[in-house]
Amino acid sequence: MTYSGAVRVGGPADVHELADLMISKIAVGPMDNNSYLLRCRATGEQLLIDAAAEPATLLRFIGEDSIATVVTTHRHADHWGALAEVVAATGARTCAGRYDAEGIPVPTDVPLEDGDTVRVGRVGLTVRHLVGHTPGSVALVYDDPHGHPHVFTGDCLFPGGVGNTHKDPVAFVSLLDGVEEKLFGPLADETWVYPGHGRDTTLGAERPHLAEWRARGW
Repeated sequence: MTYSGAVRVGGPADVHELADLMISKIAVGPMDNNSYLLRCRATGEQLLIDAAAEPATLLRFIGEDSIATVVTTHRHADHWGALAEVVAATGARTCAGRYDAEGIPVPTDVPLEDGDTVRVGRVGLTVRHLVGHTPGSVALVYDDPHGHPHVFTGDCLFPGGVGNTHKDPVAFVSLLDGVEEKLFGPLADETWVYPGHGRDTTLGAERPHLAEWRARGW
């Protein structure tokens, strides 16, 4: 089946099959969070992005092969609500942005900096530190050698705009500057965007609105 990225809480996962990486998306919790399971096709190693909620659901989603790593995109509680239970059950190492780690109640084994590489089997994901939604939010970029890039943006970029900066104009400008410089600047329009909530988008779909977002200040 063709991947759509349209998932709902209580419904099945959707799977994006790439040449080297399998990306499975599921929605969990009262805030309709997206969790993503990445599986290296060469080694079978798995990585989870955002153990957001519903630990039992996520452990079924992970399956018997377990996971080596959990990456938390930022420190807001709806993105780590199941982290303690998932780590206890799997023994996975934890990763989060260095400047958000102290706000996550599960210890961070690997504090992430901009430009770091997070690996799942033979696949590498590049860390992009984005300030504004939180001080230490991170996006993960997979530059697929067989196709276009894929980016997991947490709450920093959604269809229709950047993430909530709680009406703080300085934070808004910081986030928009970071998204423009580190995502829209180097990455092609075909780049697939996997956000922390809701449906997917592409950078090409969002790029025409950059000037509008800056002018409107949201």
